[in-house]
Amino acid sequence: MSSTRVEGPGWVQDAVFWHVYPLGFTGSERAGDPQAPVVHRLPHLTAWLDHLLALGANGLLLGPVFASSTHGYDTVDHLRVDPRLGDDDDLAALLDAARAKGVRVLLDGVFNHVGRDHWAFRAVLEQGPSAETASWFRLRWPEGEWQPGVEPDHDDFEGHHHLVALDHSCPAVVDHVAEVMTHWLDRGVDGWRLDAAYAVPTHFWAQVADRVRERHPHAYLLGEVIHGDYAGVVREGHLDAVTQYELWKAVWSSLEEGNLWELSHALGRHAEFLEAFTPQTFVGNHDVTRLASRLTDERHLAHALVVLLGTGGTPSVYYGDEHAYRGVKEDREGGDDDVRPAFPATPDELSPVGLPVFHRHQELVAVRRRHRWLHTARPSVVSVENRRLVVASQGAGGERLLLALSLEDEAVALEAPGAREVLAGDAARLEDGSVHLPPHGWAVLSG
Repeated sequence: MSSTRVEGPGWVQDAVFWHVYPLGFTGSERAGDPQAPVVHRLPHLTAWLDHLLALGANGLLLGPVFASSTHGYDTVDHLRVDPRLGDDDDLAALLDAARAKGVRVLLDGVFNHVGRDHWAFRAVLEQGPSAETASWFRLRWPEGEWQPGVEPDHDDFEGHHHLVALDHSCPAVVDHVAEVMTHWLDRGVDGWRLDAAYAVPTHFWAQVADRVRERHPHAYLLGEVIHGDYAGVVREGHLDAVTQYELWKAVWSSLEEGNLWELSHALGRHAEFLEAFTPQTFVGNHDVTRLASRLTDERHLAHALVVLLGTGGTPSVYYGDEHAYRGVKEDREGGDDDVRPAFPATPDELSPVGLPVFHRHQELVAVRRRHRWLHTARPSVVSVENRRLVVASQGAGGERLLLALSLEDEAVALEAPGAREVLAGDAARLEDGSVHLPPHGWAVLSG
């Protein structure tokens, strides 16, 4: 491996995250009121830690838990638990319970913007240009002397005027974000997902990351990046990883369209990223239509999991995907609700209909657990056709697995050079240097 490769904290090598959107998971109200009585809903999530472990995961990637006005991404106080979820003691209890079970916890940090009711922006609205926090935002005041009730125009997040963009060149904003991140790391969290990291200058992340790591050198810092120079953001922002949206898109669209050339190309890109860092990989999250709703043929859910868990990356499973939950994201007010549902009180209340998919997750997570080197394994395409693909996952020490996928309606034999044993896969068998797959079959092979 290159000496300049970003390795990240050592514990991340074994991390498989279960990703939960807490406000939806716990059935919280859509609108928040910071003055409303606290409702202790976080214990509901604590009760699901054994489900996380049964899946084979050992990390909990939480969506927003801080006080906000609506969906959690319009923060009003980064140092207070959203009263719809509970209080400091509830979050502390969740962290303690997770730690006792060996589960690492990431929090979701929204540091590109704040909600209009954030205390720092409220001070600007109430005090005008003289407010101590006026420098935190990119403001444009009307001409003339300021009067109470006069609001400035301000930069926002992607046209959402209620999400007020922070000025990341302001030293006080660097201080605030570093202090918030360190505060919760002091309380026992293991790292941060940095929301909308792509919209924030990398020099800001570098300043914050350096400050945070002075006290918490083993914190995992994950930036949300949709497109662009993934490796550059990691390197220049002093981050450990970014989200691998390119691979996510290629997985579902190539399987749905029967065009495995797209996946082949994306895996080539993925191998290049792995030369520089280990991306955070996923086939579902809180912002996208669920995989089971993307794929017409549910047999191909397994193919997506083979890619997720059989190639390099730090994988996450979005809650519900392990039971083939459906949900379509729509571009409208409340359009995320369908992919952010409430969960029952205990796993026993889940429908048994999803158990086969849950067991498939368990099977493939177990393969990954037996091959720790997969964390940084580089994929290389052995052979590809429209509806057939064989990929070799190669470890830094020469270790190797083969992943064989078929979308064909008939049984096929795919070349499997060097394959020794079928480790996972329905009715797959090795014969004469080839892996024989049933219609729409797949296999993971030792190689």
